[in-house]
Amino acid sequence: MNIALVVLFVVALFGGVLLFLEIGRWIGRRGNVPEETPSLGALEGAVFGLMGLLVAFTFSGAAARFDTKRELVVKEANAIGTAWLRLDLLPDSAQQRLRPEFRNYVDERIAVYRSIPDLAAARLHIDRGAAMQNRIWSQAVAACRDAGSPATTSLVISSFNDMIDITTTRTVALQTHPPAIIFMLLFGVALASSLLAGYGNAAKPRSWIHILGFAAVLAITAYIILDLEYPRIGVIRLDAVDQLLAQLRQTMN
Repeated sequence: MNIALVVLFVVALFGGVLLFLEIGRWIGRRGNVPEETPSLGALEGAVFGLMGLLVAFTFSGAAARFDTKRELVVKEANAIGTAWLRLDLLPDSAQQRLRPEFRNYVDERIAVYRSIPDLAAARLHIDRGAAMQNRIWSQAVAACRDAGSPATTSLVISSFNDMIDITTTRTVALQTHPPAIIFMLLFGVALASSLLAGYGNAAKPRSWIHILGFAAVLAITAYIILDLEYPRIGVIRLDAVDQLLAQLRQTMN
């Protein structure tokens, strides 16, 4: 998803809420709803309760996935940093071959997340990084074999394995989102709630402060949920945490 789709969703939700409030009000006036009709009956309460649950679950899920993405950045930086330090255990000839590969690999990993939301470019950098992983792994295995030390082999291979595994975990986390039907359900329930709210207040004078406030609160909440779910395309970002990889790269010069 890109920022244009997020903005379109939020604007459509804001406009849809205003429209359905007016439609509900129009239906209520045609049906001669009495002024003493309670504004929140059992049906309205059930629908608004469902909307509240959907908002709560989607928000908490997006926040949890956001925290996971931040933690994975730290884990990857630590895994690469550990593998880089353990290169010191290998013979000098192997280090001279592996250190440039490491620097290029970290550059590719940084480029993956700087290219988002361009998923095609991100996939290109992921593939390049995977090819570099294979070269680094092959050279590390050969160097450990030449070193002839089981302790060195265990330390180096385990750190390289962690460095490779975390990339798969981050790629999966990057692609893990709720099904689109969840957001469409939230959109539909918000419109249904607006329709019922407009109907229930048909006999009362129109209050634009309440109408615009209700629509704005729903739209802003939806934007925050989507921004948390896709934290590299809007206001909420992971730039500060991503600097860990950039700082690690600087230590490799």
